[in-house]
Amino acid sequence: MTKKIAIPTDGEMLDAHFGRAAGFTVFEIDGSQALQMELLSASGLQHQHEGLASMFKRNGVEVLVCGGIGGGMINGLNAVGLSVVTGASGKVVDVANAYAAGTLLSTGSVCQEHEHHHA
Repeated sequence: MTKKIAIPTDGEMLDAHFGRAAGFTVFEIDGSQALQMELLSASGLQHQHEGLASMFKRNGVEVLVCGGIGGGMINGLNAVGLSVVTGASGKVVDVANAYAAGTLLSTGSVCQEHEHHHA
């Protein structure tokens, strides 16, 4: 059974701040293999919980693997049936392979620096 995961991406590296990521690399996990599928642009969707969640659902993503992410975003993703794995870092390909191999464990880490000031 295959599963699609998405990882916030900055070049070849995992973008440590989920909400600011310009794009997400989507991998199809087939058994213990991670096959790179596509890059989804998040242009204009930074920090937009519903917009990001909708984009992932439209593209068949089931799991988000990230470094830092705010509690509001986690709640928004969970509300539409998406799972979130936190605390990952490194090259996107290495992170996807670790997830596929079952060696990537979520730290449960939630960013606390998400105070948004509106002018």
